[in-house]
Amino acid sequence: MSIKSSLYQLCLAFVEKRIETAKTALQQAREASNDDTKSSAGDKFETSREMAQQDIERNMRLLSDAEEQLKGLELIKELAPTTQVRNGSLVYTDQGNFYMSISAGQLQLDQTVYFAISVASPIGKLFVGKQKGEQVDFNGKQYRIEAIL
Repeated sequence: MSIKSSLYQLCLAFVEKRIETAKTALQQAREASNDDTKSSAGDKFETSREMAQQDIERNMRLLSDAEEQLKGLELIKELAPTTQVRNGSLVYTDQGNFYMSISAGQLQLDQTVYFAISVASPIGKLFVGKQKGEQVDFNGKQYRIEAIL
């Protein structure tokens, strides 16, 4: 399996775990809300119900965000390498390695650290369209692109 395929699988596992966690939290919040409506009364009831509703909405947003990340990953699954950085590219720089995919943070593969970043992130936007040999300046640090896969 190629490095990009392995990184893709790590990102996929990250998103699937986020989806599973959000679904579980959403189910628990709904159950807590249902239990609360059976046993509470007065102002305490209104406060508890509002807190439960906020919990449900927050978990629904987390689930929606994770599902959007999954859709984004599906778009880059089979992209061929190019000479310019784009979504799906694996970018090697003198300051680190970046997998242009989703914001999944630091990934480790065969003793090498990679950063899964979104093309919509501040540093991701700077990399898009760049070629081998070009530099990106981010937060006062320069990144020289050494290879793009």
